[in-house]
Amino acid sequence: MNLPTVVEPELWTTFTGGVLAFLFLDLFVLNRKAHEVTFKSAITMSAIVVAISLGFNAWFASRYGAKLGMEFLSGYVVELSLSFDNLFVILMAFQAFQIQTQYQHRVLFWGILGAIVARGVLIIFGAALIHKFEWVLYLFGAFLIFTAYKFLFEEEEEKIHIHEKKFVKILQKYLPVTARLHGEKFFVYEDNVRKATPLFIVLLTVEAADLVFAVDSIPAVLALTQDSFVAYSSNIMAILGLRAFYFLIAGAVAQFRYLKQGLAIILAFVGTKMLIVKWYHVPTGASLLFILGTLAASGFLSWYVNRKKRP
Repeated sequence: MNLPTVVEPELWTTFTGGVLAFLFLDLFVLNRKAHEVTFKSAITMSAIVVAISLGFNAWFASRYGAKLGMEFLSGYVVELSLSFDNLFVILMAFQAFQIQTQYQHRVLFWGILGAIVARGVLIIFGAALIHKFEWVLYLFGAFLIFTAYKFLFEEEEEKIHIHEKKFVKILQKYLPVTARLHGEKFFVYEDNVRKATPLFIVLLTVEAADLVFAVDSIPAVLALTQDSFVAYSSNIMAILGLRAFYFLIAGAVAQFRYLKQGLAIILAFVGTKMLIVKWYHVPTGASLLFILGTLAASGFLSWYVNRKKRP
């Protein structure tokens, strides 16, 4: 399959190998034993992940040009922003199954590993489709505008009752599940029967939620760049950052009351950008400024309203 990209094949291998090495170091060296992630360590990990992402962005821009570097940064910011909405689902899944903090890191690690594989496949095929069939670009654009509409008018209760989801009910019906956790194990033997633990059900729930969000986020990043490596690398770096940011802001994510409206505006913007690309190409720098400005405005408005309502 002839994929549109300017980078050498070796960079794909090097980048993916580096990501896997980082995850291996994280799980099997730094976090080999289950433990509660402190706020201080969450700040440190978040800073490290952001520094690595921006450092890679700077190197990539110096080697392949400022335009692709700007596209990477735009894709990274959009994907990281959309990933924050995923935090609501992850947080509710942990609460619904009463997963202690010390075991959440393990679930997020394997969930992100699965997301890397799934999103990589989706981005590669999505970029190839746009490259071969131009009309797919307009289809993605229309879908993003529809998603923006859903973001504004969907009911929050749809994402909260994890136990009521058909996906979870089907899993519990056809997969033997233990009644309680067994440490950080995903499977145990009870009465000579191999059963999944609630930790494994949460892992599958996180994976399923990421696939749902990927349906929105993949067209969004492909609206900002049609280079398959830029779309892939910016998406993966944002996913890596999500795990660190989860422990940093999971308790405060509900305070961002206007995040969803901000994301809806961003999705509508990139969707419109896709639809009008034949007549007008929005400069990458202008796109990045609009995205950052929208996020800053939604964050400031959330802070201001919360402050006014606080007794």
